[in-house]
Amino acid sequence: MSLQFFGWEVTYDDDSPRLELGASQEPKDRGVYTMYHGTTVANARLIIANGFLQSTKGMLGNGVYVSRDRKKAERYPLNINAADRVVLKLHVRVGRVKRIDKDNHPMQYTWSSNGYDTAWVPPNCGMKAVPSGLEEDCVFDPSRITVVDIAKAPNSELEPLKQLVANSLRKPKVAVGSGGAAADCSLCNRKLQQNSAHVKQACWGCGQSICTLMTKHTYHAGSKSQQSQSEEAGYLEAVCAQLQGKL
Repeated sequence: MSLQFFGWEVTYDDDSPRLELGASQEPKDRGVYTMYHGTTVANARLIIANGFLQSTKGMLGNGVYVSRDRKKAERYPLNINAADRVVLKLHVRVGRVKRIDKDNHPMQYTWSSNGYDTAWVPPNCGMKAVPSGLEEDCVFDPSRITVVDIAKAPNSELEPLKQLVANSLRKPKVAVGSGGAAADCSLCNRKLQQNSAHVKQACWGCGQSICTLMTKHTYHAGSKSQQSQSEEAGYLEAVCAQLQGKL
């Protein structure tokens, strides 16, 4: 019997944080979500290289303005040709979330000073500052945001920008204010906690370094030696035989 193994991908059957969430769904505290940000080509390069800077103007005060609705991000920046816009795909650690859903909300500009990390404006809430009715988020700390891909860009800039993102993701990042104590794991991109290292080892299939907290890993079966393929097949046959004997 010959079996091929192509790695793994994690799926959740409980309330674990997910990366994908519809624009109309309220983000849960401490979750990590896919969001988008519209900008120019020049600014996209700066953001990818150096990270985001807080905007000092906006309907929710200081912070980085993003959205889980890609259509919202595709509208920005407002005063340039639409063909010159870039949409960055992000992973955002939202922390504590405050819902702001009406004009003159008592925490519209003070949510960050009241212990919240992100302000969320739900879609179609009627706020005058959001005539489009599309969902919007404001993240106070830029270090909570990681650029993971380019969702949209001019054809001539798409691949160069994607390469910049790929290069950026390979570099370990030190969390702001950590003094070097905490950084992103270069394999799973999760935050490292002080005195709590991630377990890393070589994949038994392809030999690549993997982290046990990675949610997905794949390899090409053809990259393994004939001996390792034979050993794998023998092992899996033995496991299958044991399982059959218990059924």
